[in-house]
Amino acid sequence: MGPKGGADQAWTTAWSRSRSIVTLSLLAACTSSGGSAPTTHTLGSASRTLASPTATSLVDDPVASATLVWTQGGLPPGFSERVALLRGVEHSVAVVAGTVWLTRSMSASGEVVDHPPSGMAIPLDLAGAKPADLSAFLPTQDRNLIADLDAGQAILGSTSARLRRLGRGGVLEFGARRVSVAAVVPDRVIGAHELFVSRRTAAALGIATEQYVLIQAPSGIPNGEIRRLVTPGTLMRIRGPGEAHFLRQADAVLPPVMMKAAFGEFAASPQLLPDEWLRISSEWQTSSITTSPVPILGTVRCNRALIPQLRAALGEVQRRGLASLVHTGDFGGCFAARIIPGSVGEAISAHTWGAAIDINVSANEVGAPPHQDPRLVAIFRRWGFTWGGRWMRPDGMHFEFQCFPPGMAQGQLLVCPPGGAVWPSAP
Repeated sequence: MGPKGGADQAWTTAWSRSRSIVTLSLLAACTSSGGSAPTTHTLGSASRTLASPTATSLVDDPVASATLVWTQGGLPPGFSERVALLRGVEHSVAVVAGTVWLTRSMSASGEVVDHPPSGMAIPLDLAGAKPADLSAFLPTQDRNLIADLDAGQAILGSTSARLRRLGRGGVLEFGARRVSVAAVVPDRVIGAHELFVSRRTAAALGIATEQYVLIQAPSGIPNGEIRRLVTPGTLMRIRGPGEAHFLRQADAVLPPVMMKAAFGEFAASPQLLPDEWLRISSEWQTSSITTSPVPILGTVRCNRALIPQLRAALGEVQRRGLASLVHTGDFGGCFAARIIPGSVGEAISAHTWGAAIDINVSANEVGAPPHQDPRLVAIFRRWGFTWGGRWMRPDGMHFEFQCFPPGMAQGQLLVCPPGGAVWPSAP
């Protein structure tokens, strides 16, 4: 059913600070606070240069030294304030996040860049924090941006800036509200959100739920001390320094901006249909979604870019004599344009991009212990899929794109390391 709100779903890498693996292109021309994103980019021509994570001194890198904490359905009321009072915490910042709807954008020179059709808008993944609290979590060279956030401006991540074809001085319109771009920073600085604003600006755009908290505690904090701040049974993830690839909620699947870079960006109606379904651009569906034959399942409707590796994964299942592990009458589908059911902030499901499949649905209901054969799970992992059965709230039916296998990337942004998809640890 797509990654559920609060499920262990963003993308952490298993790399440690002493070991690098090829994972994700951060779009080699990442700029710092003073830079402007190139304005010649289109969705089909993003920079394809791969970058490997490298060892970084925690003292010099506040992103690498931060601890990430998030809970399913948003942080409990008062949790972030209680965290700030823990012994050993030097700095903390609570971050709100959710989907906002872009109705128009303009370059610094006033030229219209994005202008979705009437009744449509482009969903953007926004985050916000109190600028004064955020300062300790920004690299030194970017702390001058605090005043810009206070003034109501936004920071774009580098991938977002390329997709938007905007740089410093650009303007984003959300209905009657306008937000100007103060700077473009590397994705990791702002948790791979598409844009980052102040809490005040986020609230004006309808985003007010705290989704996660970041902590700077040089001497460390036992996980038990953090868990005691919530009621027993609260689903929580704690990622220590260097454990999360991006500091954000839902840390076992790709952030929306990376899904856009890999599978394209669509416009949709901000007015949700019943049961949180989306009415998305028919033009995008025509160009990106296809009905194709694959082994075992027969015909599926998925994103064109996903079909080769889905076909390869199911082909291996079949070649190994394991086809009976996939119950063809219990297939839940691939493309389904909808919000993640029950999510906070209208998080968009990977199914909307046609980049996930649900199989053996009846025996793998959301929230229940998963019942997929480990051999099936291992094959899908080798072919670049993450599995919902390992998430904080299990979704055992769900296999979601995480990376392109070598040889199938065709210049795409995300290439699997040896062994396939990288899954986070469970704690």
